[in-house]
Amino acid sequence: MSQDFSTLGVRADLVQGLDALGIQSPTAVQSAAIPFLLKDGGDLIAQAQTGTGKTAAFGVPLLSKVDPALDKIQGLVIAPTRELAKQIGKELFRFTKFCQPKIFIEVAAGGDKIADQIHRLSRPTPILVATPGRLNDLLKAGLQLDGVRYLVLDEADEMLSMGFQNELATIFKATQARQATWLFSATFQKRVQGLIEDHMSANAHRVQVEPKQIVNRNIEHQFAICAREEKDAFIINYLKAQGSARGLIFCRTRAGAIRMGEELAKAGLSIAVLQGDLSQRDRDKVMRGFKKERIQFLIATDVAARGIDVEGLSFVIQHQLPDAMQYYTHRSGRTARAGKRGVSLTLIEPGERGEITKLEQSLGLNFSVV
Repeated sequence: MSQDFSTLGVRADLVQGLDALGIQSPTAVQSAAIPFLLKDGGDLIAQAQTGTGKTAAFGVPLLSKVDPALDKIQGLVIAPTRELAKQIGKELFRFTKFCQPKIFIEVAAGGDKIADQIHRLSRPTPILVATPGRLNDLLKAGLQLDGVRYLVLDEADEMLSMGFQNELATIFKATQARQATWLFSATFQKRVQGLIEDHMSANAHRVQVEPKQIVNRNIEHQFAICAREEKDAFIINYLKAQGSARGLIFCRTRAGAIRMGEELAKAGLSIAVLQGDLSQRDRDKVMRGFKKERIQFLIATDVAARGIDVEGLSFVIQHQLPDAMQYYTHRSGRTARAGKRGVSLTLIEPGERGEITKLEQSLGLNFSVV
């Protein structure tokens, strides 16, 4: 029997909200997490990548458990980047379309005026979605988190790799009255394990989504073999053959992304670069231009691309293989959104053919050579 959200225990108004968004069949992480979080609601550790439906997995139980009549922040979601925080806030808001009384959700991230955020948080706000840095600024300004019952850490590995250890420690301290912590992470390096050991129950419920369950079948996976010094010319020729199609090019490093941006711009291509050293204002400008289709191609690093959700991308190019296998899923998942088809093309050097075989075996994919 195929599952739907009602059989997972989700209440009718939220099922209606999900249905209005075309979300009818739970993903693997939703099927595993939602019944536990609705019934038990204790500490949860989930290994899941971008594109697995994590936001609904924690968002639906969170919306079910907060009391809109209570004038306190009861659910707190922490995300590594401004884009991801805003994306989560928008999705949670959409889920509540049919909820009565209305459940208010606020987003607090850098790049927006803190005074405006303080003003908005003076109103009853059952759920706050925030980035670690901005939340720490708000705590210094007097924000109280003593009413927080549920703390959600989304993409915990990214927050730690971005250097937010101290900010997270402060957030844990400010939410000591919480009933549960729900942690979602694509990887579990030592730093993430340390966070779990220091701040979560030893009996936390664990959920793991196998990579083979999460690959979007609308993506065609391709690879091309070329020497490092030939990659720029290959990408330039590929992009020039794309007509009006739009796409995203991933580089492993910030310096590599900047260098490639200069080469592609010299070739007359409509290009912009998204990397970690950009100011929030410049980052917003780049994303606005890309979303409004004033820019055809975007170059990004893995961390800078977190939270990017642009519809209608025909392809993703990976200038080199990612550092970790799960990043392949993050990257390729930027194309073929909303039921459309797309291409994920990886450039490899002659000695790297075996890495493609590893990806095929571990993710259950079939690659074709171009």
